[in-house]
Amino acid sequence: MGAGRTDTGVHAKKMFAHFDSPLKFDPKNTVLKLNSYLPNDIVVSQIIAVADTAHARFDALKRTYEYHIHTFKDVFLQQQSWYYPQTLDLDLMNKAAELLLNHTDFQCFSKVNTAVNTFNCKVSEAYWIRENDRLIFTISADRFLRNMVRSIVGTLIKVGLNRITLADFNTIIESKDRSEAGFSVPAHGLYLTEIKYDYI
Repeated sequence: MGAGRTDTGVHAKKMFAHFDSPLKFDPKNTVLKLNSYLPNDIVVSQIIAVADTAHARFDALKRTYEYHIHTFKDVFLQQQSWYYPQTLDLDLMNKAAELLLNHTDFQCFSKVNTAVNTFNCKVSEAYWIRENDRLIFTISADRFLRNMVRSIVGTLIKVGLNRITLADFNTIIESKDRSEAGFSVPAHGLYLTEIKYDYI
């Protein structure tokens, strides 16, 4: 049972899954055996014993994603970051990102026709940093909706291009209407980077 799922093309620097087994086995040796069978783009780093009631998905307290953009063409980043050369106002984008912490209903950023009981998420951090020709957006929450981070980034880019104001961004969130939000940025720039539990 995995901790969650991501869109096709999204990377995961860290992911957890749990399984139940009546067998006793050596964790280190099992990791080596698993990695010999897995494809080159998947690796198991560790097996950790947890309580029988532990659940990789439902016990997660916080998840963190990063979205990577490079502003100068780099052939070595083609599948690891989104190339977007237009000039963006990062200060304004950070002000808009702060507004996310004031809301809990993010239906406007959710993929339509998705089967969820609630669109509520508690965002605990959301900010951009610049590293030379690279822009990195970090966002953490207790849960995420399908396509949520990619559509948030697309909408923040509209802020950074001065196509919408901070007030517009806030109104989009309150609208609960996906058609009001920005485009969904490409999946290959998105990374799941952290999942927090109280027992790991």
